[in-house]
Amino acid sequence: MSWADLHARTDILHAVLDRAARNPADPKLFDDLPELDRLYGGVDGVLLALRYRWENHLNVKLDHALAQGKSMIEVHQELAAEQPALRAILDIHDTDRIYSRPRPRAMAG
Repeated sequence: MSWADLHARTDILHAVLDRAARNPADPKLFDDLPELDRLYGGVDGVLLALRYRWENHLNVKLDHALAQGKSMIEVHQELAAEQPALRAILDIHDTDRIYSRPRPRAMAG
């Protein structure tokens, strides 16, 4: 993957998160995003990349929080408050149905 592709992938994720900040249930959340199909293999790939992002952030927060005596629920709620658009997308879209068959391009986000 080229640097240009990496930046384009990041731009797609940021565009989706920006749109979700306004309305996470918008049926056009993934519309008109250049190169989405090529770079992510479709909407499912974007959803997997967003889930991967959430899980990475959650794991880092958990590592720090558990040492401070916080519960997993507290950490989850804290992250959801910090990243409401990301959490909203994951709550609205069923990423569990696609998570069992991740595509390599999607997980690199």
